[in-house]
Amino acid sequence: MTMHGEQDAQTFDASHLDIDFDLPCPVDETAFPDLYVGLDIDLLAPGDGIVTDRHHASADRYEADDPQNQIAGQISPFTLSGWLRHGCERVVQAAGATVCHPGESNADYMLEDVYDRDLDSGYHEKGSCVDGDAGCVVHDLFGGFGNRAGRVIRRPIRFSPIRRQVDVTKGEAEAHYRQLNTQVRSRNAADEGQPLRQATRDVVGNLVGAWRLTLRELKPEYVGLLVEAIDYLDAHSDEYAMQLGGARNFGAGIVDAEVVNPLYSDAELRRVYNRAQDATSGMDTKDEVWRDQCRAEFVRALQARTAARDGDVPVPGGESV
Repeated sequence: MTMHGEQDAQTFDASHLDIDFDLPCPVDETAFPDLYVGLDIDLLAPGDGIVTDRHHASADRYEADDPQNQIAGQISPFTLSGWLRHGCERVVQAAGATVCHPGESNADYMLEDVYDRDLDSGYHEKGSCVDGDAGCVVHDLFGGFGNRAGRVIRRPIRFSPIRRQVDVTKGEAEAHYRQLNTQVRSRNAADEGQPLRQATRDVVGNLVGAWRLTLRELKPEYVGLLVEAIDYLDAHSDEYAMQLGGARNFGAGIVDAEVVNPLYSDAELRRVYNRAQDATSGMDTKDEVWRDQCRAEFVRALQARTAARDGDVPVPGGESV
């Protein structure tokens, strides 16, 4: 079976966990260290987080509001990363543990005790969890002080309105870019709706594709947290705090999200997004294996990692430590 990236033989490192981790298939027969997040978004307005492949100054060749345009580009990973981190934080907090605050403790928001109120809401000071080379699982995944690299690479999503130009194995999506103009108009009869202010907003619509995440280290609790976070974000997709990007009151950023089965081959991953093809019986079998055997192992590893750092969190299959 040919998998994305042609990985060398690898295994998940669970030596630091107080459980036995058993993956029922070799890592080199999976997509790991890549993990693909399937996204289906009707409208996304990530502010300045869209980079198109055409220059805005080329007015004679660039019609940003033309419904017939075929503009491709990238969606910045910064907004996506913040959205994913929110989901990860909620999962760990729901287990009864605290997570790293994303900001430095000596930053300007220390004014008026904002930071202290955050610490009372399920967070600890950024980096205070670090013991040796490891911190809390959120600290590990997203990075911390200095040159501490996050253990998950969050890539931009390349998009194109032309379906045949989209390769989901590279973390790409089909989407349609528009530059929208909105106006605030006067409300009195004498001025007859005279425009008072005009705003321009870059958006993409009907986004369907995959966001590619890559783990720098294969630790099972990282996968467990990511799959649980994506499930949480999907289940709470229309909650204001869990929407992605801006224009949330207008329904933007409501994301249907799922982790694409990591047992799929590249061909099977492409098949998921090929409207002309259905899932094969082999894919159905892999879905059963992932659902019944693999996913629970990764989540159990997350529970064990969380319990090891917080004595009030129960160990999987046992008592709290």
